[in-house]
Amino acid sequence: MHVMGAKRMIVGAILVVTLATGAAAHHGWSWAEGEQTELRGTIAKITMGGPHPTLDVATADDGFWLVELGNPRQTERSGFVEGSAKKGDAIVVLGNRSQKPDEKRMKAVRITVADKRFDIYPERIQTN
Repeated sequence: MHVMGAKRMIVGAILVVTLATGAAAHHGWSWAEGEQTELRGTIAKITMGGPHPTLDVATADDGFWLVELGNPRQTERSGFVEGSAKKGDAIVVLGNRSQKPDEKRMKAVRITVADKRFDIYPERIQTN
């Protein structure tokens, strides 16, 4: 192997490791609290693209929250697809909020829109 080929392989390997660890950190749960809470509000914005769909939810007491769903395929498997909800719909989110008290961000395990339930992460839903 010549020098340029070796350099490309090294750069490629570094890129793969960087992307993999960045994706793992982004998609993990370590940033979220272990306890689940419920968030009630109105959908202000829906983004269905990758790396995972998100909802901006306006609450009566606490302003806007960013709600992260599962990756696009997982979210689709829950039944939540384009057209399942729209801006202005009331929503109840069960999920794990950010460990940072000043960050209004939540990872949803279940969302309920118009009495229709979408279990994004059914295996993570805590029932008490």
